[in-house]
Amino acid sequence: MDQNFMRADASLHFPEGSSLLQSSHWEEPQRARTLEQICSVFRVDLGQMRSLRLFFSDEACTSGQLVVASRESQYKVLHFHHGGLDKLSEVFQQWKYCTETNLKDQVSEERTCMQFSIRRPKLQSSEAHPEESAHHRLDVAAWLRHLNELGQVEEEYKLRKAIFFGGIDGSIRGEVWPFLLRCYSPESTSEEREELRLRRRREYAHIQQRRLSMPPEEHRTFWRNVQFTVDKDVVRTDRSNQFFRGEDNPNVESMRRILLNYAVYNPAVGYSQGMSDLVAPLLAEVLDEADTFWCFVGLMQNTIFISSPRDEDMEKQLLYLRELLRLTHLRFYQHLVSLGEDGLQMLFCHRWLLLCFKREFSEAEALRIWEACWAHYQTDYFHLFICVAIIAIYGDDVIEQQLATDQMLLHFGNLAMHMNGELVLHKARSLLHQFRLRPQIPCSLHDLCKLCGPGMWDSGPIPAVECTGEHPASESCPYGGMVDAPSPQPPRDGKRGAKTTREGFSFRR
Repeated sequence: MDQNFMRADASLHFPEGSSLLQSSHWEEPQRARTLEQICSVFRVDLGQMRSLRLFFSDEACTSGQLVVASRESQYKVLHFHHGGLDKLSEVFQQWKYCTETNLKDQVSEERTCMQFSIRRPKLQSSEAHPEESAHHRLDVAAWLRHLNELGQVEEEYKLRKAIFFGGIDGSIRGEVWPFLLRCYSPESTSEEREELRLRRRREYAHIQQRRLSMPPEEHRTFWRNVQFTVDKDVVRTDRSNQFFRGEDNPNVESMRRILLNYAVYNPAVGYSQGMSDLVAPLLAEVLDEADTFWCFVGLMQNTIFISSPRDEDMEKQLLYLRELLRLTHLRFYQHLVSLGEDGLQMLFCHRWLLLCFKREFSEAEALRIWEACWAHYQTDYFHLFICVAIIAIYGDDVIEQQLATDQMLLHFGNLAMHMNGELVLHKARSLLHQFRLRPQIPCSLHDLCKLCGPGMWDSGPIPAVECTGEHPASESCPYGGMVDAPSPQPPRDGKRGAKTTREGFSFRR
């Protein structure tokens, strides 16, 4: 059973000839809502519940009631008239996320009731990053303290660190995000930024004019390759958000123009499904169409997130992720290896990377994760530590149940919108801190920390580079790592240890 999600189906009687259920073009949320209405389907996120109680009405303890209690003391009662409650109690007893609690009012030996409390994933205080509670959300006052009289950003590293730990208050996201996405240089003055903004507005208008004045044949090709898909995607992107809700919403049309104009601006990338998921939050926070366009350009140019991947782009991400798992979660890595090439492709995390966790967490939590990644604090690959954190918190069932590749995909897919984003962020920051303390790193992860400004090891000892020995194009390690004779001591993670040199380990400033 999934650790966070349970669906209880009661009295499933489908109306004969129901045209509602025969409609094949339905989206899943609409289908789920109608099932709830006509088939008595009840869905509950157990991660948000307080307790479960089973009341037995017969001596065999097979019939009775299941009472689900929320944290707000709201209750849902499910009746088991024809047995099955005993089977459910066995599931709860075996399920590690349920803890049976003793009932003080049950004095007789005859069992009439069972109660279970919900155990939620937690991060032990000893695991937390030592600076986890030292920073607050960046608000207007804190932001203004980082600007001098000319409007230049001072102590940029401290600013990024504050954003990495505390995030940004929603009221100033539209002003701060362009700096994180490198639309504006932190050294620029307010006057210089306004001049640049006006110049970019003119350039954006010129890009749009190029699109609108395409010759007929070029326009037909553009419509077939780009516009047809964009038009389908924008009308179903973030429509639950008040900013995009309703028919003939002008903000939806703004999102459409931004995506079409970007395809003209960067025809090599064009448009891929999922880009609308990235533009929508930018537009909802920045509010201005031209400014959002240039923020999106910055997002596509200057982050490691992949929106329209080439095969080698995704493979590099997966290589780093596999190596991080080998170092930090060996049991899960070994399970992937046991599944062969299909397991090592880690299909379950492709959507995480492609859509920047947009479909995995609530909007508020997803934006917090985006800001932590955009801060580029100590690494440009913090999104990979987010991936490892998700696996570390929610992946134990994969190992215990020895799930196959398709089952892993289903397992993590079912967790979407049911994971604790703040817990994942805390775990990811902890993993980054632990990685920083390592005395040596494999050469396969050498590039993980060399791109951002202040590097991961700017203070303290620089770790040695351990060569993995997998360099088919050359005999020596390109990062200066050396592989000596195997140590006679038992290996810590299934591989022989190696003494290394520190030569060649450097950061690109």
